[in-house]
Amino acid sequence: MAPHNIQDEGPADLENEPAGTEVRPPTPPPLSAKPPRILIIGAGSRGRVYGRCTLQSSNGVIATVCEPDIYKRQDYVRTFIWSDAKHPAPEGSSFADWREFIEWEVQRRQREAAGENVPEGVDAAFVCVRDEMHHDVVVALAPLDLHIMCEKPLATTLDDCVGIYRAVAPLQPTKVFSVGHVLRYSPHNMLLRKLLLEDRAIGEILSVVHTEPVGFWHFAHSYVRGNWRKESTTAPSLLTKSCHDIDIILWLLCSPTHPESDAAPHIPSEVSSTGSLQFFKRSRKPKAAGDATNCLSCAAEPSCMYSSKRVYESQRHQGLETGNIRWPMSVVLPDIESFGGDIEAARPKLLQTLGEDYTSTTPQAEIDARNWFGRCVFESDNDVCDEQTVTIKWDEEPLSAEQDAYADSVGHRGAKQATFHMIAQTKRQCHRFTYIYGTTGEIYADSRTITIEDFRTGAQTSYHPKLESLGHGGGDHGITRNFILAVDRVKNHGWAAPRAQREFIGCSLEEIIRSHAMVFAAEEARVGRKYVDWRSWWDEKVGAI
Repeated sequence: MAPHNIQDEGPADLENEPAGTEVRPPTPPPLSAKPPRILIIGAGSRGRVYGRCTLQSSNGVIATVCEPDIYKRQDYVRTFIWSDAKHPAPEGSSFADWREFIEWEVQRRQREAAGENVPEGVDAAFVCVRDEMHHDVVVALAPLDLHIMCEKPLATTLDDCVGIYRAVAPLQPTKVFSVGHVLRYSPHNMLLRKLLLEDRAIGEILSVVHTEPVGFWHFAHSYVRGNWRKESTTAPSLLTKSCHDIDIILWLLCSPTHPESDAAPHIPSEVSSTGSLQFFKRSRKPKAAGDATNCLSCAAEPSCMYSSKRVYESQRHQGLETGNIRWPMSVVLPDIESFGGDIEAARPKLLQTLGEDYTSTTPQAEIDARNWFGRCVFESDNDVCDEQTVTIKWDEEPLSAEQDAYADSVGHRGAKQATFHMIAQTKRQCHRFTYIYGTTGEIYADSRTITIEDFRTGAQTSYHPKLESLGHGGGDHGITRNFILAVDRVKNHGWAAPRAQREFIGCSLEEIIRSHAMVFAAEEARVGRKYVDWRSWWDEKVGAI
């Protein structure tokens, strides 16, 4: 018995919502006779987002979850899989470990082949575990011949990205594959791409300047105290936070001029990058804080904008006293819902968690294995960049009419460049904005509105795309719906997987690898203080995949 009328269970979206903004969730497609059955691996924030979006906006059903945390696992089953408290959930509804699921699934297929009456299997998997686990999970799932959607980033090293490619590429004739580059799927960005590439609203693109303002306390939560604070345990922040920003830039600037064109992509010529950890380090620590390493024992805590009590307890942001039980509170207190909305009952547990700290004698493995949300942001062990710029350049490479029937002039393949800027210290939180300059006009886009200035006519035109949800401007719903629709078309409507990949996923395996490789090339440029020649770097590091 699957639950209905699921409320917004996912993490609170960080984009600022203008007053009067109307959020209109998309209508789910009609159910097929045998709806796609979905496996969720990882019941954390992203796993819950995809669970909610599956129920609200897709024609699939969630059949199974893998999650080691017993509270998260049981709550996920109750919320997204089986709401009948009087009867146990069906066999195979939940597993503590993804390896346990794989073993069970192999045995289930053996039992089915022997003629035994067994539960129905799953068709597709959402991989929502920690970034450094993606490679092992996807590679292990590949022999099961499932459709797979892997949360971004694909993996934390270039070698692991290529390893995933080689594991899933043989499945492409019959299965679709997607990665969590959700920005491609928001109504705002889909319209922006149409205006640029199909309508040629500003002529040929000359320059893009794209900014991701992470938000001062959001960066401190995730990249100073949280999961993604150290390159050695996860990856650079350009990969963990901004790989889909790099992807959206390549999506706009590498693509052919027309959606039906089969012309080769316009490949960049070089990439450079600068950036560092500028602010969240000991040299910036206020003198009033003294030797304190934890907010609860710090004399400067009452006036500190990064105080863990201010962020997680007070009403200032999205803390306990606001009644918020979603992100970030569900990360700090995974069982926050068990308190039933009783703030005073939850407060002691929260303060106990915030008071936890480590010392010079704490084993490094213990420090690395968990988050420390009460730790002073100037005394943490974080080392990822809190500001970074990336510049990508393209040389002019026009195609002839024989090479691209839709091309004219340089055919969107003129010399151009893109500059990406990730910055932690902002009021805006993940509310991206972009300036695009063309030969006949310019565009300003801010995740809500697209404004075109036409140099030829002097006219200004503004577009306000439908806002389907606050999750990446509707991108969370969009990617979930499109992935499951692709699975449905293959399972129930006789489509070949390559057609479903092209029409619903809209992204090839090579594109996925290219955008991730660009991040690794940019990091090599930043660390080495050099520019990277893209084609020679690709040939050396990736080669023929």
